[in-house]
Amino acid sequence: MNHLPHLIQDLALILIVAGITTLLFKRLKQPVVLGYILAGLLVSPNFTLFPTITDIQNVRVWAEIGVIFLLFTLGLEFSFKKLMHVGGTSSITALIEVSAMLGIGIVLGKLLGWPTMDCIFLGGIMSIASTTIILRSFDEMGLKGRRFAELVFGVLIIEDLVAVVLMVLLSTIAVSREFAGTQMLTSVLSLAFFLILWFIAGIFFIPSFLSRAQKHLNNETLLVLAVGMCLGMVMLSAKAGFSPALGAFVMGSILAETVQAERIEHIVQPVKDLFGAVFFVSVGMLIDPKVLADYAIPILLITLTLIVTKTVHVTAGALIAGQPLKRAIHAGMSMAQIGEFSFIIATLGVTLNVTSSFLYPIAVAVSALTTFSTPYMIKLAGPTYQFIEKILPQSWKKILHRYSTGTQSITTANDWRNVLQGTAMTIIVFSLIILGIIFIFVRYVHVWIDENVIAGTWGEVITAIICLGTISPFLWALVLRKVQPQSTAALWANKRYHAPLLFLRLIRAGVSILYISIFMLSFFPVVVAIAGSALLVASAAIFSKRIHKFYIRLEDRFMFNFYHREMQEAKASLRELAPWDAHIARISFPAGAIHTGKTLEEMQIREQFGINIAMIKRGDLHTIPAPGRYERLYPGDKMFVIGTDEQLEAFKKFIEPENGLSLAVQDKKDIVLKKLTINESSALLGHSIRDSGIREKTNGLIVGIERDGRRILNPESYTVFEVGDKVWIVGDAELIAAVI
Repeated sequence: MNHLPHLIQDLALILIVAGITTLLFKRLKQPVVLGYILAGLLVSPNFTLFPTITDIQNVRVWAEIGVIFLLFTLGLEFSFKKLMHVGGTSSITALIEVSAMLGIGIVLGKLLGWPTMDCIFLGGIMSIASTTIILRSFDEMGLKGRRFAELVFGVLIIEDLVAVVLMVLLSTIAVSREFAGTQMLTSVLSLAFFLILWFIAGIFFIPSFLSRAQKHLNNETLLVLAVGMCLGMVMLSAKAGFSPALGAFVMGSILAETVQAERIEHIVQPVKDLFGAVFFVSVGMLIDPKVLADYAIPILLITLTLIVTKTVHVTAGALIAGQPLKRAIHAGMSMAQIGEFSFIIATLGVTLNVTSSFLYPIAVAVSALTTFSTPYMIKLAGPTYQFIEKILPQSWKKILHRYSTGTQSITTANDWRNVLQGTAMTIIVFSLIILGIIFIFVRYVHVWIDENVIAGTWGEVITAIICLGTISPFLWALVLRKVQPQSTAALWANKRYHAPLLFLRLIRAGVSILYISIFMLSFFPVVVAIAGSALLVASAAIFSKRIHKFYIRLEDRFMFNFYHREMQEAKASLRELAPWDAHIARISFPAGAIHTGKTLEEMQIREQFGINIAMIKRGDLHTIPAPGRYERLYPGDKMFVIGTDEQLEAFKKFIEPENGLSLAVQDKKDIVLKKLTINESSALLGHSIRDSGIREKTNGLIVGIERDGRRILNPESYTVFEVGDKVWIVGDAELIAAVI
């Protein structure tokens, strides 16, 4: 053990001092992150009053592991489904704020006379707010349930993703030492390519693997497996030329979609806390008090600039996104700080040796100052709003109110835009998958087959056949997969849309032919590739049905894995709701209800009352079948609710306005709860819920299936109908009658 003493001595010193400082900061009710940074300063060679560490290189290795675990746990909390539900408001606010702060950081650095690379990294450091500090402040002040807090959480989710992209772009700039537009575009496209490819492959395989191994996964095994997968993705990310931290974030976001996510997050937390502490201590070790004294004026200038400009641009972004003035100001004044991601970006500059020695301690000092100011900024948001409202001209107030009301009233997109967006997304996603598979087979599989199986022409043929079989279902989906079927059907009913819809289909077919050509040219000469492409197109027409069935199985497996966690949570939270002993009723959400604007998740309707909202009708045109947990309720919404009389009465009182106005609860004749039995002659027999199209045909929701005396509540879309199944459907009475 002669080679260990320095490491053990350094770790003992770091952890003891860190433990003492964090206890002190907890007593002072300050963030423990600042305690870790102070501990790093105390044990660093720059501060000689206490014992100092002797092997800083080993500590830096541990700190890099800390960054990996910080990003891994951040990915576990991230979840791509959260990103899907963030919405346009938070996205617009975040993109405006981040873009503005990047530019302000670069300009400010130039005004201070700093080198270009320092200016670029300063912009990145100033762009990302601290999730940890904001969550802690909201929790202590009891603000988590406020409307502006939801906006802030959405912006933080977008910022996390932007921060990961920034790390990749800053690394590219640092290596090339110049801001090359082509190289930046290549980096962004490469990042998008690998992110989507890794995510799709991860969701397809990892949740299925964890589900099958679930009974063998005790905490020890799950911890080892999760950390192993995290480090494996870190290696893969590094080999692809990206930051190791990116791989950790991606694997965390993949595991966040599994049913084991919360358990993994719980058992990884102590490991993350340990290595994270070492990372933040290493941040403090790089602080030189002399540098802080020499750069006191730039530190104060950057701090004041950050507080003012970040507040202004978050507020402006929220206003542009259609938020009311009060909510926008509260959001802006909550996000005027930087934190853990800024440390990571600053560390990146040091690691790549592209930033000046003074930038890192300046970033830490600015973070510390803005962390202390955050609670006070949040408290000042109310008085600031009142002051601005007093001095704002009445005409401006009317304009802002009209703009906010008009923006928030836009609830639905038109059918043509839905089809265009769906087509674009289909082309992008399947293009990345197909090109990714071809890339992997050309770069890796072909080499392996050539070296280990058979070399020469036959090796190429075998590789090409396997590659073709792999990409064929995705080529089929690129050409023939239905995009926004309801919107497409509505457009097809209008003859003038026939030509545009056919043109979109031709575009998809043309793109698929292009990829077939790329595939053939990757393995064979031009003449053979042309003949082979024609043969493949003809073969695709012959085997279309088989390829279709295979693709549907793949997609069902992916969607099952992607939503499995939510399905399990829904089943666990569902008390005794069963359509067999309940009925459907229509309840109008009243004006003046105290729960107006809250999400179904916040109201916990299922958990409290055991009822199920099958459909929401908003206005004359907008219908929301099977509303999700993030759907909000507004005055005038007509809810079609399934439950017993007692459950419905309790729910009615729950949403009753404070003035005690009674609500009329009445059965809706055209929306019914209906039972149909699957017999041997039924057209639904042997089809899954998804393939049968019964939801689209009835404009309804299948809420239960009774099979062999067993009740399946809220069955998944892959459930196949069997003889004797009693299927319970909520939907349009006439449409259900037509299906029966």
